[in-house]
Amino acid sequence: MSGCRKRCKREIMRFAQYLVRLITGSLHTDTVEDEMEMATVRHRPEALELLEAQSKFTKKELQILYRGFKNECPSGVVNEETFKEIYSQFFPQGDSTTYAHFLFNAFDTDHNGSVSFEDFVMGLSILLRGTVQEKLNWAFNLYDINKDGYITKEEMLDIMKAIYDMMGKCTYPVLKEDTPRQHVETFFQKMDKNKDGVVTIDEFIESCQKDENIMRSMQLFENVI
Repeated sequence: MSGCRKRCKREIMRFAQYLVRLITGSLHTDTVEDEMEMATVRHRPEALELLEAQSKFTKKELQILYRGFKNECPSGVVNEETFKEIYSQFFPQGDSTTYAHFLFNAFDTDHNGSVSFEDFVMGLSILLRGTVQEKLNWAFNLYDINKDGYITKEEMLDIMKAIYDMMGKCTYPVLKEDTPRQHVETFFQKMDKNKDGVVTIDEFIESCQKDENIMRSMQLFENVI
């Protein structure tokens, strides 16, 4: 069991580093280099200690993440255009612009037009180590485009279309043009329990937790982060 936990921890850190590369461009992963440079990483210790308390990362993990983030983004923030440019490199077969916009807004929790290291860490903490409830809350926020506390059918369709646009021609079998709308119709009918035309966070979480098919479908956005 101990060996399994260690392997899981290594995989989590690999994924964390991948996400840092996604936003910042690159991150050195050589273990020896990491250990040698770790002793010189002393950026914003008060902020890192606060993040350690607020997130599910250790101080050492935060130092590694912060070094990569700060090295590539000296200003300490990433704006939306830079985020889109970097994200597009990972999905050259499609158009990731719209999905990157929605994803950027989900990370930009204070809606100031930029993603700070704190924004990034808190989102990453939920996606990698959060509870099912926390992850579903994050997913709801992604789909709730206008942040009014409800998901409309149009919002869900916008997200689905953006995902299919980003995946481009790499899906097999090739999807029909109306596939996103068909999927949304199915999801929305199951989620909108009281048929009032919107999905609340309670309806969203309850539906996802009870329906295995919806849970698998909702994981689609996680696979392309």
